[in-house]
Amino acid sequence: MTRRIATLTAVAAASAALAASALAAGAGGVTGPAFYVDGQLYRTVATPTDLPANAPAKSFDVIYELFGLQPNVAEAAPGDRDYNGGRWLVHGIEFDDYEAAVDAFDANGSGDFDSAEEIEAALAAGAATDLGVVKRFVCPAIKLPQG
Repeated sequence: MTRRIATLTAVAAASAALAASALAAGAGGVTGPAFYVDGQLYRTVATPTDLPANAPAKSFDVIYELFGLQPNVAEAAPGDRDYNGGRWLVHGIEFDDYEAAVDAFDANGSGDFDSAEEIEAALAAGAATDLGVVKRFVCPAIKLPQG
């Protein structure tokens, strides 16, 4: 029970930090590397949005929030047929042992999680826990040049 309360407190703090950074960048603050999609890093422009819980889930894509362990991981990006234009449901992800999970589920040997499939494999195996939706917001995905 104590661990669950600590986890929920961390989720609330991370959500507040995400919202604060979005508000601080409300005039179009471009971020550095923010999240991976299929091994490619993306940045974004933080916007001061917080969408209502009653918006249809199918109108969003998922970003897995890894709470500072590494850049987050999203399931879709511009050019993907199922990309929803930057509407995101942020799912908090918790690991009992992050390094062991990366060792077991880093399918491409990149040294971290860089695809939704890797995160989903860790979730399916019980190496990670989905804490549920911690935030809903809108921001674009801007592909970073490779290299």
